[in-house]
Amino acid sequence: MTGSTVAKRYALALFQLANEHQLLDQIEEELRVVREVVNYNSELKAVLKSPKLPLEKKKEMIKDAFASLNTYVLNTLMILVERHREDYISDVVDHFISLANDERGIAEATVYSIRPLSGVEKEALSAVFAAKVGKQTLRIENIIDSNLLGGIKLRIGNRIFDGSLRGKLDRLERQLLG
Repeated sequence: MTGSTVAKRYALALFQLANEHQLLDQIEEELRVVREVVNYNSELKAVLKSPKLPLEKKKEMIKDAFASLNTYVLNTLMILVERHREDYISDVVDHFISLANDERGIAEATVYSIRPLSGVEKEALSAVFAAKVGKQTLRIENIIDSNLLGGIKLRIGNRIFDGSLRGKLDRLERQLLG
């Protein structure tokens, strides 16, 4: 079984529990924290992967580190550690967030701009581009990119909408050379 399939199964099980108990928002927020801790704490990763550390010690560490989390999230982490699938924690979180977003009609979007976008601008982008990808709204992450020269570049999943000045100049250059 591939890692992606494994992560999807755990994410789906957790998603069904969260949905059943109306805890979708809370569990998603907790999982985002877990992903951040796991991804940016290389020492924790190393300890969890260590074959020298007994399983009970690893589980105890997880309990201590994430004691304030919902029982469902904690139990999922424990099962992943117990079955030596610590590497899949981030993938499980990503799949869970994807399932939660689909349930709510939300798409994750990354907007590259030369300056921070205002709340009104984010709402306007969400209204226009959510409909283009068949969603109700977008959750926008704004990244500042001075190489754009002007305009914006928007990425939703594997789709890119390039309305940047840099993009227009590049397209013009290709037309003139082609």
